[in-house]
Amino acid sequence: MGAEPTMLLITGPPGTGKSTVADAAAERLRAAVLAWDWVMAGLTPFAEIQAALRDLDHVAARRVGWSMLWNLAVAQLREGRSVVLDGCARAPEIDRTRLVAAGEGVTCRVVVTRCRDTTVHRARLDGRARNIPGWYELDWGHVAGFLSRWDEPAGADLYLDAVDPLPDNLVRLGDLLGPT
Repeated sequence: MGAEPTMLLITGPPGTGKSTVADAAAERLRAAVLAWDWVMAGLTPFAEIQAALRDLDHVAARRVGWSMLWNLAVAQLREGRSVVLDGCARAPEIDRTRLVAAGEGVTCRVVVTRCRDTTVHRARLDGRARNIPGWYELDWGHVAGFLSRWDEPAGADLYLDAVDPLPDNLVRLGDLLGPT
């Protein structure tokens, strides 16, 4: 990591390698990974909060998780540490992430992961266990439903496809992040 911290957002549909890319970026940047699913899973023991979240529409529920991630990210950035955000961010969350980074005077980069081959994408989910305490495991039905509502964000700094070899994608990520 250089002298200046970076806020890196990794977004894309479930099962496209977001967390793998986020972990690799965090290692390169010597940064923390803050993941939307992990933050929201921390709220599952609280029935009252779960009831309130169920009463929200999808957009408002997403904002709850992103609000917590941005707050945690600011705490890291203010300590001079880079941060990697891992979640299914849409255009509004990407725009807000860029605003948060600008407000803290740090560089913001956005990486979108995708998988252009449905067979490969589905196979990536078969048997996968994330083991997030209090959180559900994803299956293809969930991801297919997600994809029907997903509009890939435009204007990212980098697009990575899970069909491409991971080492090649990590080289492209390293090129974006610059020298260590």
